[in-house]
Amino acid sequence: MKKPALPKNEKTRLHTLHSLDILDTPAEERFDRLTRLAQRMFETPIALVSLVDENRQWFKSCIGLDVRETPRDISLCGHAILGEDVFMVPDATKDERFADNPLILSGPKLRFYAGCPMKYMDGSKLGTLCIIDTEPRVLTDKDLGLLKDLTELAESELAAIQMAKLDDLTKIPNRRGFISLAQNSLNLCARKKIPTSIVFFDLNGFKLINDKYGHTEGDAALTIFANHMITTFRESDVIARLGGDEFVALLTDATHEIANDIVMRLQQSVEKYNRSASRGYDILFSAGIVSVDYENDYSIGMLLKKSDSMMYERKHESP
Repeated sequence: MKKPALPKNEKTRLHTLHSLDILDTPAEERFDRLTRLAQRMFETPIALVSLVDENRQWFKSCIGLDVRETPRDISLCGHAILGEDVFMVPDATKDERFADNPLILSGPKLRFYAGCPMKYMDGSKLGTLCIIDTEPRVLTDKDLGLLKDLTELAESELAAIQMAKLDDLTKIPNRRGFISLAQNSLNLCARKKIPTSIVFFDLNGFKLINDKYGHTEGDAALTIFANHMITTFRESDVIARLGGDEFVALLTDATHEIANDIVMRLQQSVEKYNRSASRGYDILFSAGIVSVDYENDYSIGMLLKKSDSMMYERKHESP
């Protein structure tokens, strides 16, 4: 039996998968509808929406199997996510990669497999929409096209999950998205006591921008600030717009000093923009930095509360 290799972007792929918070969640009609369609269209006993985690493949939707996950080492979906096109095995008993696979020798005794990789918006292949039969078979070109079409629908549903966590205006995570992404990052850092800091931002004088220049200009100011955050913070940091004129950033592997340096770079970037933009107003902000203390409560809710308080202290200290 040949175990599936790891994709070259495995670290990023897993981060993207976990950021969706979809693993180990209840069945949903939008995915079950697709597996029902696949089962009917291809007349197979088994159809799955499979997500490939670090050590397992977990089924978000499953028709024809009485399990919700299997080890990744014996999964055919683990092989399917390595390619760009449909991965098809006409008869697994005659394929040296799978002939002695436990899923073929016992249990469901699979013979035929066809899985189309589900690509996410960042290009990561998170899993497959696959069909399985206990008899050998081969898909026609028309069938392959239909399976790809169904997979595109599954990809759209995955994208919809993420879009619910994005701020419509700035296109960075919203409060819901931040809490999910940040808590996952924080839990990983806590295991190895990696220094982490959180920064709470509030735009100064934002109400005046709206009142004097209009809400369209206010929206532009929010978007400009978000873009400066994107270009200043590191890819490993989690940034978000919490709502209104409030923003936040979680910096992993960052002491208070490192976080302060990055905030200063953001300050310089925004000041440079203010000098060149001549919009009639300046984008100004206050920031509160809190370093994570793993010996005490380090929930995202508590960290937001502490950094918010710190931000207001700094705001009141400003001239």
